[in-house]
Amino acid sequence: MASPTDHAPLAELVEQLLSTDGPLPIVAAGDPVLRRGTERYDGQLGPALLARFIEALRLTMHTAPGVGLAAPQVGVPLRIAVIEDPAPVTEEVRLARGRVPQPFRVLVNPSYEPLGTARAAFFEGCLSVPGWQAVVARPVEVRLTGEDENGRTVDEEFSGWPARIVQHETDHLDGMLYLDRAELRSLSSNEAMTERWTQATPEEAAAALGFDVPD
Repeated sequence: MASPTDHAPLAELVEQLLSTDGPLPIVAAGDPVLRRGTERYDGQLGPALLARFIEALRLTMHTAPGVGLAAPQVGVPLRIAVIEDPAPVTEEVRLARGRVPQPFRVLVNPSYEPLGTARAAFFEGCLSVPGWQAVVARPVEVRLTGEDENGRTVDEEFSGWPARIVQHETDHLDGMLYLDRAELRSLSSNEAMTERWTQATPEEAAAALGFDVPD
């Protein structure tokens, strides 16, 4: 998918994307739109178009499937992301990763800051880097501020896997991919993950692939 031109009005770009029913094409790493950062949302789409765009992001996220999707991942450089995680994991994984269900929610103009110094490292993937995963260390707890789709203030603390999701998606809005934070010796294909690294934590992968679990 080609990146939007710098001169294309954002509303026009979104209308064009929504002209075809179904999920939106996801932009892959290497497209400049993923690296430019985003424009703060300030009504550029209008309420009706924003609602349609959010629903398209939700459909695209579900179809992929993923637990989060940021506007730049469909070629739109606006500071908007969606998250939702049914967390269909084993009890072992839930306990190790702090992965608990998250309802669908919209993040508008989000930013985060770590709470405390605790960090956790786990394999992480991205819909814009299909087929691969790598270990990323992130703060265990963060404070997320911003707005929802109705302009209401969001000021919330997240921990465990939900904190990882909001960090990952907010990073997209700053032109950052998870690989920028990853331990690259851990980089593994999805096939290798299925065959070798299904453990709840990455210690076995670290020993076999020759990297230290970051903290």
